[in-house]
Amino acid sequence: MTADLKPAADRLAAIIRSVSDDQLTGPTPCEGVTVGELLDHIDSLSVAFAAAARKIPPQGGARPPVPDASRLGEDWRDRIPARLAELVEAWRDPAAWTGTAEIGGGVLPAEVAGTAALDEILVHGWDLAVATGAAYPADDPALAEAVDRVHQWVGAVVAEQPQGSPGLFGPPVPVPGDASPLDRLLGLTGRDPAWQPR
Repeated sequence: MTADLKPAADRLAAIIRSVSDDQLTGPTPCEGVTVGELLDHIDSLSVAFAAAARKIPPQGGARPPVPDASRLGEDWRDRIPARLAELVEAWRDPAAWTGTAEIGGGVLPAEVAGTAALDEILVHGWDLAVATGAAYPADDPALAEAVDRVHQWVGAVVAEQPQGSPGLFGPPVPVPGDASPLDRLLGLTGRDPAWQPR
């Protein structure tokens, strides 16, 4: 089953454009990862998941690079949103969701890879928002379908690996029973929905 990555990608792109240079060294909810490093990770994953959708073998090795803010360059506020748009376009092709896709050094069912791409842009959108003081409304109806789909996938992963999945998610963080769907998703990925930069 296909999914529309555009609402989450558009939200993330808008947040990226609003990040100031003096925020690049600040912390994020991803432990030990700065805003600049998170931006580099988003840049890399956008290219990798677009290639996976198009069934293009990864360049420069299969493993994702270690995030490094020094790779951002001067044009990152334009380049990363453009790459997110390419990612969205690649997964608009129904063929992207069929067969298998190669990502992160492994081969996955294409539908799983597409859902993982949606997870990355949705959750890292929240990460970047809270790290930089940008808005990320939990009740945005444009994101409801994405949140629901990713929650189901993450829930299945956590059911198999309840102590966390190294390189994917940390151990789940409990959230209140009346938490929003987005907060429940964040808790499953090992994030505290109440996280704030120090």
